[in-house]
Amino acid sequence: MLSALAVAVAGGLELVIGEPPTRLHPVAWFGRLVGTVDREWDHPLAVGTLAATLLPLGVAVVVGGSVALAATREPLASVALAGLALFLTTSLRSLLSTARGVIADSDADLPAARDGLLALAGRDAGALSAGEVRSAAVESASENLADGLVASLAAFVIGGLLAASVGQPPLPVAAGTATWVKAVNTMDSMLGYRSKRVGTPAARLDDAVMWLPARVSALLLAIACGSPQSVARARSWLDGVPSPNSGWPMGTAAAALDVRLEKPGVYVLNPAGGLPDVATAKRSVTRVGVAGVLAYLLAGLGVVAWF
Repeated sequence: MLSALAVAVAGGLELVIGEPPTRLHPVAWFGRLVGTVDREWDHPLAVGTLAATLLPLGVAVVVGGSVALAATREPLASVALAGLALFLTTSLRSLLSTARGVIADSDADLPAARDGLLALAGRDAGALSAGEVRSAAVESASENLADGLVASLAAFVIGGLLAASVGQPPLPVAAGTATWVKAVNTMDSMLGYRSKRVGTPAARLDDAVMWLPARVSALLLAIACGSPQSVARARSWLDGVPSPNSGWPMGTAAAALDVRLEKPGVYVLNPAGGLPDVATAKRSVTRVGVAGVLAYLLAGLGVVAWF
């Protein structure tokens, strides 16, 4: 039950704090480290492979080792530290708040909504209509459920299960695995562009890491929306989405809400629907929040299986 307490610590911190200031956030510190790789190299794929291997592994070892050291002195200290590490690798409250702000502004102050969208989606928002801005907010909230929450929770549970199965203390491995996944995802978000060859290894690694979380997130969204069939409906729209993973939660949201979600010139999900209005977009964000709560509950149940 102490392991479940670590998940509860992470969820409680998420509820109370939301997200630390950027200057105090270890993920931002890691991002500055990744930034040193973001330049031209004579052999970008070799450098990128080395960075994608060593940087996430390094932070995972530091976090896992810290939790293991704490466990030798006080078990509750290791639980608290593992919960803190899990909290720092996840984000839900901030995501929901930002998405709600963009949606509200889309109806009252479109230029402000376009500016606010930059915190959610890496796309040029300057020419987007109000409906397209809301679509981007819904897409980003759905996609980031997987990237920002489910991936780390799943890694925490799976890492602990693997450690327990070979007779090792689960909490240090769980915390390290969650940190490793967050580091991979951070590298992909910073370097995973076609124009940056150094980021190709991180992008391919992230594709593999996110395969399961994206599909679990789609299922959680379908349950949260009360629309189990929406996952199956989404399959037919995913060929046009460049990412092999992000289309699953986005497509499920489009199907469950019966709206069109569109990145102009790239993909259209549920082309027969209309772009989301304010009320529908707000409802979508609420459903993402419900799916996030379900993810925490599943993670809490999952860590019980460690013993």
